[in-house]
Amino acid sequence: MAPRSQHRAARKRRTALVVVSVAALALVVSAVVALAVAVRPDRKAADERPAPAPVAGAEVTRAPTTEPEPTPSSAPPSRKAAAIAPSAPETPAAKRPAATKTPRPSSGPASLAGRIRPAVTYSGVATFYDAGNGDGACLFGPTDDVMTAAMNTTDYETSKACGAHVLVRTASGASVTVRITNECPGDCAPGQLDLSAEAFAKLADPTAGRIPITWTLLSPDRADTLSVRYKTGSSRYWCALQVLGHRNPVARLEVNSGGSWVALPRTEYNYFLSEKGTGCGGEIRVTDIYGEQLTVDGIALQPDVAQPTRVQFAAH
Repeated sequence: MAPRSQHRAARKRRTALVVVSVAALALVVSAVVALAVAVRPDRKAADERPAPAPVAGAEVTRAPTTEPEPTPSSAPPSRKAAAIAPSAPETPAAKRPAATKTPRPSSGPASLAGRIRPAVTYSGVATFYDAGNGDGACLFGPTDDVMTAAMNTTDYETSKACGAHVLVRTASGASVTVRITNECPGDCAPGQLDLSAEAFAKLADPTAGRIPITWTLLSPDRADTLSVRYKTGSSRYWCALQVLGHRNPVARLEVNSGGSWVALPRTEYNYFLSEKGTGCGGEIRVTDIYGEQLTVDGIALQPDVAQPTRVQFAAH
């Protein structure tokens, strides 16, 4: 029989072997578990990982989303967008002309004519006088035009004859065209013309002194336009206006007062008078004996200045 000491040594070796085996088994299990954990993906860590930052100059493509596209809004654009958006260029206001005219009237009788009418032949006598600087009762002012005449008081008709062009003829066939710039008062009979000495000389020898004539109203061709002038002393409280360089005799002058046309009375010194300042410095309308109207605006209230317009009465 083995001694007791040998039995105790054998038990110790078996216990040590079991402990070593258990420890080895534990190490194997731990290694397997660690390997499993290492191989399994960590979903939470992947979900929380930050997206890569874009690189300058690189295009970043984002994954499409399933969110619906926004519906276009019917609201008006913002003020900023409206301010940036190009707008149509503004059309500059058309400049108002110095004068406008009515459509040219058809040829026919001069409904606004007074004693002197177109297409009528008048008979009388011609005399002559020294016209000086060419000024006269019509107050057109000095002129270099020497082919002028003074009309008898009856046919002068409170200056309605002023500026009229008439063709004067004699029985011998001589003729001359003159412009009425003056009045022949006193013993000048209806139909009589007192011509400038230069105009009379075109018809007869001045020694004749007095000759029978016939004369007719003309509507001459001319390239210039008419002018308007305010009389000395005119202001917005009182003014007088006259028309210069008109092709046909002037029948009426009106001023615009509060949107209505007011006819001004005519004086024997060939101005249309506004004694209370009505329409002074404003729009005017001039009508010839044929009924043609010229509306003139932009005439300054400046006395003694002949201000040209852009229009002229039509020829007849």
